[in-house]
Amino acid sequence: MLPGSLRRCRRCLLPETYETIEFDEEGICNICRSAEHKQGAIDWGERKQLLDRLVEKFRGKYEYDCIIPFSGGKDSTFQLWYLVTQYKLKPLVVRFNHGFMRQVIQDNNQRTFKKLGVDVLEFTPNWKVVKRLMLEAFLRKTDFCWHCHTGIYSYPLRVALRYKVPLVFWGEPQAEITAYYDYLNDEIEYEDDKKFNMLRTLGITAEDMHGMIDSPENPVDKRDLIPYTFPDVKELKALGYVSVPLGSFIPWDYTRNTEIIKSELGWQSDELEGVPEEINAHGEKIECFMQGTRDYIKFIKRGYSRVAQINAFHVRNGRMESDEAARIDEQFDGQRPPSLDVFLEYMGLEEDEFRKIVTATAIPPYRHDFEKEGQAKPTWDYVKWYREDNRKK
Repeated sequence: MLPGSLRRCRRCLLPETYETIEFDEEGICNICRSAEHKQGAIDWGERKQLLDRLVEKFRGKYEYDCIIPFSGGKDSTFQLWYLVTQYKLKPLVVRFNHGFMRQVIQDNNQRTFKKLGVDVLEFTPNWKVVKRLMLEAFLRKTDFCWHCHTGIYSYPLRVALRYKVPLVFWGEPQAEITAYYDYLNDEIEYEDDKKFNMLRTLGITAEDMHGMIDSPENPVDKRDLIPYTFPDVKELKALGYVSVPLGSFIPWDYTRNTEIIKSELGWQSDELEGVPEEINAHGEKIECFMQGTRDYIKFIKRGYSRVAQINAFHVRNGRMESDEAARIDEQFDGQRPPSLDVFLEYMGLEEDEFRKIVTATAIPPYRHDFEKEGQAKPTWDYVKWYREDNRKK
């Protein structure tokens, strides 16, 4: 179901509705051009020397050498493996559990932690509050992942302050995905308050969110919003914090990275809703059983979703031809996922309500046709997911 009315990159096929996309006179998008610059113009040897100096600046001076935020997906597992085995660092691994972790990821995590020998701190937020945050973010922004995106990027920095560990390493840089940050400027990315407020919050602060979900009839303790609040910048600067993606220092290639962690750690991939295994052998977005619904919402709004994004990566890196990408996109992209039923139950919504909310925020010129969409097959673990039906009886 490849919408024909959208202008697309001649190379990777991402459409004009893709966030931050622009096309040059040859019809090639800025994301592809950034990838070209990454592959041919950046001095990665010099970047590696920057990483060496950064590591030595902090090594052995604190209770831990660094904080490593960790989901257990391909990127965070590789960053942990790389920093422990290549630099012999002693990290504190910080895991923000968003509430939808899948069993293969849990098994991967236990195997990874034991093989590498690391200290791990895990935080799971209040589920009752999470549900209200999800619903509010969905109603206002059609993005129910507010709690995940803010929590994942704020909580590890709070831990850094608590343990007084200034160095925080993330994994994949934003330049791999959008043009909010790109390789063309040849700059190191930072996970700071600027990026947090621009990309993670959807324009809704934790204080704003508390005001939205708190009520006399159903009060919410302000302290329950602390995990989603960026730490005090003055405190972080006083600590001398440096919060950067590893992918700003080494040439990030998630297919190569995944082969390494499969070999070294026994890391296993998994099925992803609506995505054929032939293009996702390297485990894109398998950490969360709500990912299929998130991707489906993106398709309703923008006319592309996870299949098209994965194929665009493969095309940019010379692993797939554009015509093959178009064939797979048309066959699989935008299928209705079984996880939508779970999401609607959590949120207490009917499907017609869901459709009305999402279509109202569609990005022109795309207009979704629900009659033409296919149905994704349930993943093997679908029957194991936690169910909770909050719809009115």
